[in-house]
Amino acid sequence: MNATQVKTADERILQTSPLRKLLGRPELGSLVGAIAVFVFFAFFADSFLRASSLSTVLYAASTIGIMAVPVALLMIGGEFDLSAGVMVTSSALVSSMFSYQMTANVWVGVGVSLLVTLAIGAFNGFMLTRTKLPSFIITLGTFLMLTGLNLGFTKLIDGTVSTKSIADMEGFPSAQDVFASTITIGGVGFKVTILWWLALVAVASWVLLRTRAGNWIFAVGGNKDAARAVGVPVTRTKIGLYMGVGLGAWISGQHLLFSYDVVQSGEGVGNELIYIIAAVIGGCLITGGYGSAVGSAVGAFIFGMTSKGIVFAEWNPDWFKFFLGAMLLLATLLNAWVRKRAEATK
Repeated sequence: MNATQVKTADERILQTSPLRKLLGRPELGSLVGAIAVFVFFAFFADSFLRASSLSTVLYAASTIGIMAVPVALLMIGGEFDLSAGVMVTSSALVSSMFSYQMTANVWVGVGVSLLVTLAIGAFNGFMLTRTKLPSFIITLGTFLMLTGLNLGFTKLIDGTVSTKSIADMEGFPSAQDVFASTITIGGVGFKVTILWWLALVAVASWVLLRTRAGNWIFAVGGNKDAARAVGVPVTRTKIGLYMGVGLGAWISGQHLLFSYDVVQSGEGVGNELIYIIAAVIGGCLITGGYGSAVGSAVGAFIFGMTSKGIVFAEWNPDWFKFFLGAMLLLATLLNAWVRKRAEATK
């Protein structure tokens, strides 16, 4: 075997190296962090390992994870959405007020809410691609408009800052089963949002890794001009990603509504940062073109473990934001290190 053949063989071995594949996974850093956080609270919080505690942690993670998945896809596509938090509240308000005012089956309100949230997502994507303004400006404007509309319409229609109860309306029990029920396994109750979350992770992973649309998402996030030059439908891809955020907001909004049957119009402000943090902890880059749906799920799980672990450990919850910020910085540094190691093995 000559030198050229040896070099070719070495390259083939390198290309199929399990270590290289592992280091190339965006969620590796967050997975290591998740294990560390789990061991930490398992040691310091006696009740952390109980099945009921796990249920609580998974529920907290799912309420963030449902939105973190589409937000992660959007970030992989090179954009982000500051209106995602209040869009969840808008979704719940539309369902509630439409059903109540029209005295309709609540499923009618649920359907109208889906159309409205998808339209909001499409609006964000259309404005972004049409005006060429940064997503920060576009979605900040949408955030402010939705915040005002949520409060203004609620006070105009209901006379207060919260909606009227729809618990006694037709269709409420079945809608509650779909969006806010509890499934008992082994005597422990698990919220249905966990299933919604896992389903979204599975679908998003399939889209990213097994479809042409997934290639488009990575391409437009890496370099949209180069992607457009090779025929990638950049405009359609970005609008679709924003509509995906709208879909996640709809699911989260319906859970919010059917969990409490009333909605406060001021809820959701600030949650958009939590969704972005979960995606970044999970390995997504702010600059786009890198990340995974599984990573966003791990980031949400870390969030759930931290928020509830502090409670189980009986620590002052005022320290939660400190731990969250520290995890964000550590995860970002770890992800950067993992990427450098992956590039060094090429």
